[in-house]
Amino acid sequence: MQVAMINDEILPLDKLDSAYLDRGLYFGDGVYEVVRSYDGKIFALDEHLARFANSLAGIEIDDVNIEQIRKKIIDAFETAKIQNARIYFHITRGSAQREHNWDDHIKPNFFLTITELPDFTGLKEKGIAVLIQPDLRWKKCWIKSLNLLANILARHAAAAKGCDEAILVDDAGMITEGSGSSFFAVSGRGLRTAPLTANILPSITRSYVIKAAEKLNIEVVEKSLTPEEAKNADELFLTVTTKDIIPVIKFDDETIGNSQPGAITKNLISEFLKFTK
Repeated sequence: MQVAMINDEILPLDKLDSAYLDRGLYFGDGVYEVVRSYDGKIFALDEHLARFANSLAGIEIDDVNIEQIRKKIIDAFETAKIQNARIYFHITRGSAQREHNWDDHIKPNFFLTITELPDFTGLKEKGIAVLIQPDLRWKKCWIKSLNLLANILARHAAAAKGCDEAILVDDAGMITEGSGSSFFAVSGRGLRTAPLTANILPSITRSYVIKAAEKLNIEVVEKSLTPEEAKNADELFLTVTTKDIIPVIKFDDETIGNSQPGAITKNLISEFLKFTK
């Protein structure tokens, strides 16, 4: 008899809930998105769903109706009635016995949660510390894959040093992005951030920050930078869906600027919020 064991319980394998056979659990074989709402309004849903569709195509999960996914999100959001919400959803290739290859007829699994976002005003007002870590992720970071172990280990290493985020550095010694964020440096009146290559997630918040910079007549240069260049920047900040723009005041134990969020970062925070109204 084929059996499974969950903690201390042994049961026949054919009685096992299909959730335990999910290829997302076995292999991280799936993709995800995180969307947020501001004051009861979901922000940038079209852009997130377009990226989600690209991620699905990138790992060859076909026949997912994005409009049906949109409806699921909106229905759940209206049910939750949370004004400032984190909306997480993923699709995995489906549930099956553990084999590396997959059956093309397997049915994808969909999962979603909606939770309340904390107030990040304090982080914006005082800024955060970050720690550099080697970028050990796979080579297709433009796909928002469930395979996040390298990101998680980097973030945990940063937390162990009292830092809020890990800034990843590739084998060439260049900053790619944060373990869960995009990374920007401010020098003078200009912004600098890594270009969107295969090892960079095409962040939705990043794109809106660039639009905000254009509205403020701030030049944006998409060019990778080294940790040393980051340490010498006038200001640093991160962008991420759940927190939008977060100032960085300490980079790998080096104080940035006057150890306070800078003027340009503050102006970008204000300009960005106009997109959410």
